[in-house]
Amino acid sequence: MAFGISPKHIQEISLENYTPEQFLIILLESARLLEWNTGAIFADGFVAYTPISLSSFGEEVKVKIGPTSATLKSECNGSQMFDWGKNKENVVRLISKINQVKQAFDTEELNRKTEELEATIQQGDQEDINLNPPTTRERITGLFSIFRPVPGYFITPLLIDLNILLFIIMTASGVNVLLPDPDSLIRWGANFRIVTLEDQWWRLLSSCFLHIGIFHLLMNMYALLYIGVLLEPHLGKTKFLAAYLLTGIMASTTSLTWHELTISAGASGAIFGMYGVFLAMLTTNLIEKSARKSLLISIGIFVGYNLLNGMKAGIDNAAHLGGLLSGIVIGYSFVPGLKKKDDPMMDSILVAVLSVLVILGSSFVYKNIKPYEVSRYDERMKEFAQTEMEALEIYNLPEGTPNSRLLYEIEYRGIYYWNENLKLVEEVDRLYLPEVIHQRNEKLRQYCKLRLEHCTVLFHAVKEDTNNYQTQLELLNKKIEALINELKGGSAN
Repeated sequence: MAFGISPKHIQEISLENYTPEQFLIILLESARLLEWNTGAIFADGFVAYTPISLSSFGEEVKVKIGPTSATLKSECNGSQMFDWGKNKENVVRLISKINQVKQAFDTEELNRKTEELEATIQQGDQEDINLNPPTTRERITGLFSIFRPVPGYFITPLLIDLNILLFIIMTASGVNVLLPDPDSLIRWGANFRIVTLEDQWWRLLSSCFLHIGIFHLLMNMYALLYIGVLLEPHLGKTKFLAAYLLTGIMASTTSLTWHELTISAGASGAIFGMYGVFLAMLTTNLIEKSARKSLLISIGIFVGYNLLNGMKAGIDNAAHLGGLLSGIVIGYSFVPGLKKKDDPMMDSILVAVLSVLVILGSSFVYKNIKPYEVSRYDERMKEFAQTEMEALEIYNLPEGTPNSRLLYEIEYRGIYYWNENLKLVEEVDRLYLPEVIHQRNEKLRQYCKLRLEHCTVLFHAVKEDTNNYQTQLELLNKKIEALINELKGGSAN
């Protein structure tokens, strides 16, 4: 079983007494008999793809033929981390089929097929095989190579490094490694409608580099690494970085529009955007035809699974969808420029136009979302708390306080202040607030009414100097306690 960014199995076999040209014919015939889809064919090898099945997204098999030996490599074409022995099985099956083909072909037939093949062989060598379709997976040779920028894999490691560096700085400052608290996330730049709309628009971008715990970071960085090694060689540095930032902003803007009180953070919106770009490209002829089907299935399953998983509570699926859809649009807009790679000016103009459109679109949405009056609400709730303390002072009167004094305090402190708080709750409920706060206000209204009823019953008990109201008072106390617990639970969410 192989493990890695793209699990693979590599094996070298001898050409024996065959020439490289003859052995290429044997290998091609073996791949055909295995019903593999052969893509680009070169003088020193070819690329083939295994069929899609329940146990496989379709592996990519690369063959390089040298003067005396051939290197066979089977590599996962999907985003899986384990191949469960599939790549080794592919190589073993190919070698077995090679032995059968050798017995079936004589030298004369091999020479004839070699002549026929020359007309279809593409110009190039193994370097072309490595780049068709463009990929930098060969450059990921170890753990540290993931973080090191190299030609064709430059922006991806820088983005990974930046995300990890920010997380390290956060945790070094005292933020919880596993589950940061909401205040810490907001302080470090998370996207939260209430604060983002207070002229803190920069959170639409900063939230794309912020993560909610180490596991959130690791999952996103693996997804970014996988799409990066596939997509960056196609797009180049400028378009790849532009796509990441622009889809990230669109993902954050979608989240801002959709969610009232959700704290959003993470690179997943931008990563979904990159998958959207690649999905768009996979529907064109920019990608090697033989690779499209397996890549479409692999990436489609990845996107579909994560969108379904995003329906769980606590996951910002709005950002995922916003990133994905904007990525598809941007991907299609890149197609003309990618077909004319000799026109760098076109790329610059396209990136500039897309940037202006995204910024203008996000600004329009940002300015047209009516901000909640939460700051005003918080100020009035401080008044509520102070008035509540005044009202509750009646329960702190010393034992032996004369009944006349008790009646005065109950009427002019308890009943008065609870009526004031009831008016206050009705006033703040007219503010523009999230629905969850309006629901909380309703509970506060019930709380004030229960407190008023308790004070009224207590007033009659003291005035009549009787214990006949004790059962009623105890029942009210239980209702008040239950409502307080509900209110505490609501604030904790």
